[in-house]
Amino acid sequence: MAFSLLPREDEYFELFAQMTGKIQEASGILVEMMADADPDLPSYARQIKDVEHACDDITHKITTKLNKSFITPFDREDIYALSVALDDVCDYIDAAARAIRMYDIHEFNQHSVQLAKLIHGLAYEMNSAILLLKKPNGMNAHIVEIHRLENEADEAYFLAIGELFKSSQDPIFIIKWKEVYEILEYATDRCESVANIIESIVLKHN
Repeated sequence: MAFSLLPREDEYFELFAQMTGKIQEASGILVEMMADADPDLPSYARQIKDVEHACDDITHKITTKLNKSFITPFDREDIYALSVALDDVCDYIDAAARAIRMYDIHEFNQHSVQLAKLIHGLAYEMNSAILLLKKPNGMNAHIVEIHRLENEADEAYFLAIGELFKSSQDPIFIIKWKEVYEILEYATDRCESVANIIESIVLKHN
């Protein structure tokens, strides 16, 4: 993969790695929240919000740098699209934590736990792929795994929604959990968008 770049433009790769690191951190906290027998919802939500703010700051740094850079390691629109997609993943993790806190959910079923763990797994694979972006030897395995995990998340989401409507007659309960499931599923979808953008970048510059 022959990127044409000046040494100082390596910072883009580092900033993307920082973003995926934040996504790993936020998704890890979400998994911890759901594993806690008596979760302190405000504390967990605050921790994730702090990580989300940090991810926003990195996105802003990338945009600012992009506006000032004369030479970029790959197409400007791809740099912007990748930063936005990564930020969206963190935003959805934050949205899930906020919904859980807003609805005062303290007990989590197997479907929500599975989706949270899948997001965490996707975060790991995205980070691994981003670390190879400059020299993408071995990247394909991580891209394939992202697609596999996202397909697993789709199946988990469909099962969760189906069971929700079969097992409960309480409309408030259904509304709460349907929103939480949807937000978690949106996060996994956005992870696949990240993989698609990375694939496009590699194809263009390989």
